[in-house]
Amino acid sequence: MSWFLYLIECQDGSLYTGITVNVEARFATHASGKGARYTRAHPPLRLLVSIPYPDRSSASKAEYQIKQLSPARKREFVRRYCASDQVVLSNATPLKNAACKPDST
Repeated sequence: MSWFLYLIECQDGSLYTGITVNVEARFATHASGKGARYTRAHPPLRLLVSIPYPDRSSASKAEYQIKQLSPARKREFVRRYCASDQVVLSNATPLKNAACKPDST
């Protein structure tokens, strides 16, 4: 079963990073106000990216790496990942159709 690292842009412009096995369902949970404490206080605006990993362990390691970045570096990561379709974090599963919705600016 694949796990996914995902980044959400919140309505206040902040970013939320998480992992799940079902990105669409998890985003819906966040949007309904029943997700993580952070997204209850900062409602999600849109999904920026989801990146598949072969297992929970590798997705968790990637999540930790992303959470160490500043918001600007996270946005740069999303922009570069989506522009190149290359695997940027270790152990990511290459997937040409990974969800990418980088900033439109």
